[in-house]
Formats: sequence, C-alpha cells, structure tokens
Amino acid sequence: MKHNYKVTATIILLFLAAQFIGLVIVDKLTGEELAFGIERPDLDKETSFIHIFLIIIIVTIVALVIARFKAVRLWKFWFFLSLTLVLTISLSAFFNQYVALFLALLGVYFRIIKPNVIVHNLSELFIYGGLAAIFVPVLSILSISILLVLIAGYDAIAVWKTKHMIRLAKFQSKLKLFAGIMIPYGKKKVAILGGGDIGFPLLFAGVVVRDLGAIGFLVPFVVALSLFLLLYYGDKNKFYPAMPFLTAGCFVGYALVRFLV
Repeated sequence: MKHNYKVTATIILLFLAAQFIGLVIVDKLTGEELAFGIERPDLDKETSFIHIFLIIIIVTIVALVIARFKAVRLWKFWFFLSLTLVLTISLSAFFNQYVALFLALLGVYFRIIKPNVIVHNLSELFIYGGLAAIFVPVLSILSISILLVLIAGYDAIAVWKTKHMIRLAKFQSKLKLFAGIMIPYGKKKVAILGGGDIGFPLLFAGVVVRDLGAIGFLVPFVVALSLFLLLYYGDKNKFYPAMPFLTAGCFVGYALVRFLV
C-alpha cells in the first residue's frame, strides 16, 4: 500500500470534494459570462482536444525550463497569476466577482507567502472548478475521451520513461507550491496527487453531467474507486502515473451511466 489508510482516505475524500465542488461550479457558470469578462476559447467541440493538448505540452515545457534553471521568482509569479485567475472564476460562482477576486488573492497570498497544508488543500478544492467552467463548454464526450487517452499516454511516458514529471513534482514540493493535493505525514513523508489527476477527470465528469444529467455524478465515485485501487496496490516510495488508471475509471463510470440511463 502506497500510504497508510488514514492518508489514503484523506486523498480520496479530497479528490471527491474537488470533483463535486467543481461540478457545482460548472453548473452555476454554464451559460453565464465568466468573472471580469474572461473569454472562453472559441473552439469546435469535436476538435478542441487538439488545442487543449498542445497547450498542456507547451505549459509543461515552460514549467520544465523554469524548474531546470531554478527560476523560483518566475515560478512564483506564474503560480500567482494562474491561481488568481482560476480561483476568481471558481469563487464567482458563489460570490460577487469583486469579492471572489479578493478571496482569491487572499488564498493565493497564503499559498505563496505563508503556505500551510490547510489553506493549500482548501484552495485546491476550488481551483479545478474554474478550469472546468472554461473548458467543459468546448468539449464533447468524444473530444474529452480522446484527450484523456492522450494525457494518460503522456503521463505514463513522463513518469515511467523520461521521468521529467517526477522532477517537476519534486521541484514544486520543495518550494511548497505544488499544484495538487499534498498531505504531509510521518517523518518527512508527503502524499501527493497532481492537479491534472484532479482536473482531467473533472472535465470528463462535467461533460457527462452536461449531456446526461445528474446521473453523471456517479462518474467521480467510480474514478475515486480506481484511485483507491492505485493507492492500495501501489508500492511505497514509488511514483505512478495516475492518469492511465483514472482514465480507465472515467470510461467505466461513463459505461455505467449509459447503462443506467
């Protein structure tokens, strides 16, 4: 087992919380203008996966360059801008856009200047809803499915072959500016779940709920089960690409939803 039962349960619960908060945010912002007039990308639903995947590759390359040269200030600036943007969008589903911006800035301040595990994981619960509110409207079931397969393959290569994703995760963890769930435990041990491992299943679930209704809320439970199996059968002190397993969970969850509809 990769982590003890308490840590594993915490990761699963935080994952599910991020999924359901994200789905609520997507529902509230569907058909609405985003905070401060932020524009959604004008993409065709059937081919949008191409543009999104290229963006992911470019962002990853930039992140690797920053990590390679240990450009800490640049990383913090980039982190500040991206978190402020998505948190403002997410929180605008519940508050006035100016209040949302203030709360986002407050959360990002504590993430960067005075980091602590509570603020870190609390903000993580809301971040991915903002991303989903931007991209779910420009995705179809086919395009998000293809995107998940591409991401799963890329994740496997990045962790098992090139290992650059491991180096990037260690760089982020060392700075305490990790994008994803992070749970310290024991003597200098840290359990992590990357932001992409939260965000991409949420995009899939968001599209399913949009197209098939509330029964799509079953998808995150199935994905959470696949995450549990990965953590349960995973070995300690080993890095695993989560997306191949979570992608399988997404597809099984979708098959279950289609069977029940």
